Amino acid sequence: MSSQENSRRVAIVTGAGQGIGFEICRLLAENGVSVVLNDIDAVLAEKSAAAIDARYGSCCGLAGDAADPAFIQKMIDTATARFGGLSIVIANAGITLFGPFLEYTREAFDRVMNTNLGGSFFLAQAAAKTMIRQGRRGRILFMSSVTGHQAHKNLAAYSMTKAALEMLAKSLVIELSGYGITVNAIAPGATLTERTAEDGEYEKTWSSITPMGRPATVSDIASAAVFLVSDRAGHITGQTLVIDGGWTAVSPSPYG
Repeated sequence: MSSQENSRRVAIVTGAGQGIGFEICRLLAENGVSVVLNDIDAVLAEKSAAAIDARYGSCCGLAGDAADPAFIQKMIDTATARFGGLSIVIANAGITLFGPFLEYTREAFDRVMNTNLGGSFFLAQAAAKTMIRQGRRGRILFMSSVTGHQAHKNLAAYSMTKAALEMLAKSLVIELSGYGITVNAIAPGATLTERTAEDGEYEKTWSSITPMGRPATVSDIASAAVFLVSDRAGHITGQTLVIDGGWTAVSPSPYG
């Protein structure tokens, strides 16, 4: 992805205060894309956006709940008012609430569905309407997971949402391709982030069961995401790219 290719392109990335989302924002900005960086944590959103803006320019932070329809519209309004339009949307925000199926509560279920599915669905809808109105070819990218392909213990509800996002990407091909909008998903496997680093055994465990001998880095995931929203991926739509070092090919359990 070249800076020239991305001049005047504008992206919204949700759930991007740290980890994969932050690295996607950083890499987009490095390549000349203007970025609205969202996180539900106001301090994190401001700090992370400021760090990118200081180095590359054209990045602003916007704190709020990416599943809230009113806030979704605020993100789009901010992108168009500050940077002149909207070209790319990456629905990265999501929550993981572990729990055994037989004991999983309705409250936990609704939270996971609303954030992971509702937020992604209605962000894509609002973004597509804006892209169509502006006459722009656009890119929409959903954040799935290998748990949408292989079962993980205590993640039934979460896994449902990730599999559903991949089907949403396929379904939107029918409705958005005529407007020049592509819709894809990426499905990361085990990835080293600030959150997973809290588990002292995480890297060791996943290194031992991943064919490539290590979990992914945030750069592994972000590089693929940035490719799929670039002009070079203009004929790729309705697809999910699994990025897991080969884990889903063999699928050994991390639980032993």
